Amino acid sequence: MDQRLKTYIVEDNVTIRENLVGTLEELTCISAIGYAETEAEASRWLVEHADEWQLAIVDLFLKQGSGLGVLQACRARRSSQKGVVLSNYATPDIRKRCAQFGVDAVFDKSNEIDGLIDYCIVQASALGASQKSS
Repeated sequence: MDQRLKTYIVEDNVTIRENLVGTLEELTCISAIGYAETEAEASRWLVEHADEWQLAIVDLFLKQGSGLGVLQACRARRSSQKGVVLSNYATPDIRKRCAQFGVDAVFDKSNEIDGLIDYCIVQASALGASQKSS
């Protein structure tokens, strides 16, 4: 059974978003189930559809608001739901701040895409294993 990780993308740059979705759907077991370009839109969707997503990939700088606000809005997510940051600004200070918001991982857009791909593969495998044992 091909278990796809239901993934919500929070990215305001259309080109980056489309390339990211294409790459992740081709190389990993994710299925992009939606996207948002603003903090309010993303926060609302993630909370209102709390049972529909398993992974949220969040950029920090959005058309309106911040990815940190999105992460705070879904901080009460289930332990099986993962929230990761994909940003050009993955500095040590940002990584520390993200950890305070309960982020599961932080990846730099410019040089850690392979890490994000590996992370998605591991999460999808873990999901498949947990569903087989249920």
